[in-house]
Amino acid sequence: MLIRLLRGYLGRYRSQIVALVGLQLVSTLGMLYLPTLNADIIDHGVITGDTDYILRIGGIMLAVSVVQLASAGVAVVFGARTAMAVGRDMRAAVFDRVQAFSAREVGAFGAPSLITRATNDVQQVQMLVLLSFTLMVSAPIMCLGGIILAVNQDARLSLLLVGIVPVLLIVVALIVRRMHPLGRGMQERLDTVNRILREQLTGLRVIRAFVRDDYERRRFDVANADLTGFSLRFGRLMALMFPLVLTVVNFSTVAVLWFGSHRIDSGDMQIGALTAFISYLMQILMSVMMATFMFMMIPRAEVCAERIQEVMSTESSLVPPAEPVRELHGHGRLELRDVGFRYPGAEIPVLRDVGLVAGPGRTTAVIGSTGSGKTTLLGLIPRIAEATEGSVLVDGIDVREIDPVLLSRTVGIVPQRPYLFTGTIASNLRYGNPDATDEQLWRALEIAQARQFVEAMPDGLASPIAQGGTNVSGGQRQRLAIARVLVHRPEIYLFDDSFSALDYATDARLRAALGQETAEATVVIVAQRVSTIRDADQIIVLESGEVVGRGTHHELMASNQTYREIVLSQLTEQEAA
Repeated sequence: MLIRLLRGYLGRYRSQIVALVGLQLVSTLGMLYLPTLNADIIDHGVITGDTDYILRIGGIMLAVSVVQLASAGVAVVFGARTAMAVGRDMRAAVFDRVQAFSAREVGAFGAPSLITRATNDVQQVQMLVLLSFTLMVSAPIMCLGGIILAVNQDARLSLLLVGIVPVLLIVVALIVRRMHPLGRGMQERLDTVNRILREQLTGLRVIRAFVRDDYERRRFDVANADLTGFSLRFGRLMALMFPLVLTVVNFSTVAVLWFGSHRIDSGDMQIGALTAFISYLMQILMSVMMATFMFMMIPRAEVCAERIQEVMSTESSLVPPAEPVRELHGHGRLELRDVGFRYPGAEIPVLRDVGLVAGPGRTTAVIGSTGSGKTTLLGLIPRIAEATEGSVLVDGIDVREIDPVLLSRTVGIVPQRPYLFTGTIASNLRYGNPDATDEQLWRALEIAQARQFVEAMPDGLASPIAQGGTNVSGGQRQRLAIARVLVHRPEIYLFDDSFSALDYATDARLRAALGQETAEATVVIVAQRVSTIRDADQIIVLESGEVVGRGTHHELMASNQTYREIVLSQLTEQEAA
């Protein structure tokens, strides 16, 4: 999985990788050539007392060292730039894929897991790429070249390598095999820690209101301890690997010195050759150690690659149209034909055979008990979710055939829980219309009954908004969200219980001003408060995902028991009449 993932991102940097491999080859060959030159100095210069030979070969060694260092330095620069570019591309790809997900896919993965996959998981793979370019490329060259040159120095002494290298490989393989499941466990527990931390930061007021600080602290401690336990087990294996490798290296050095001294004593080997052989042995074992370090990174990076690939291979249920409709010839007529919606694997559908027609200049309201499917119904229109049965039509065209950009311009929604982004009031209002003027922003704020409190802020439209709009009240957040959709100026307005945080007087003023602004648009309102929707041209009553009533307020009061019960739970008989 890791190789398949990297193959798709490294291909575009082929020229940089070729240059990097070439530079690493030059650098490694320089390192391999130095022990041979050193052996020549010892055997033909130091022993014989030939100073000129020592200076001449020493000059060559200095030149080789300069070339080797320069090549290694430039190779590191190429490797770092390429690895960072791969990480950037991978993060962008994950982000783009997540942006294409519907609410169904986001819910299946979970927001904390998606954040971890786009950040920490990508970082682990990026680190592996960086180490591969700086260490792993040179390791096999050094190992193979070291073996060849060691054999060239003394073939019989090189037989020791036949026993040393396999032992090292077996040690590394056994440890890496145990590290792989621990790497997956670490990433999964990191997801859990992120989720709990996210919940605690988002729900801080609720935690303090119910004095659940100790409970949440214990919950975080359990998750944190679980992550720590896996990390320690992973770390112990990492810590165990180096001592084992160094033990093999030290025993190998002792064996070479033992057998090499006997060969020197018998005249079959020179001192310089033994020195060079030991240097090549160190380079061979050093290359194995570099590979070992890489092998320690591979298990966790492999797990991260699998998690990234899970996101990349997940197809969104919102399939873009092959030949999208880029122009509508109506004025925002909305129709739902026998619409149904069912979550994957659910036995009971959320919506069944829902029909609705809403036209320009008319207000359609949807009301029903909690869990009746009102918000889901509204989400099908801008394709936040996809209808599993029937069709949703805008100006006679199925929304699945309309270009997403055109659909966004045509349909504007104020969600049940309005979200404001970090920035200013102006940047949030211009979210759907970047070219809106300040006059248009103030006009939208006035209609949304938000102008007064915005003007009271020190910086007006430039006043800062915290993430999620947490520095304004719930009612102010709702009014700013309504103003945002008014700046957008779509042909179809969808209000998903968008007036619930407003007092009755503000609600009445806002609806009166809104009625004038949206007089020629199609308006669909989902509400729990009867006073908000009683004047609608058409009221749809939902119960358990089915339409059980349709008509005006007075018609439904006279003919529909479900609607009548909802109304009388909020108003008296006289007020309802």
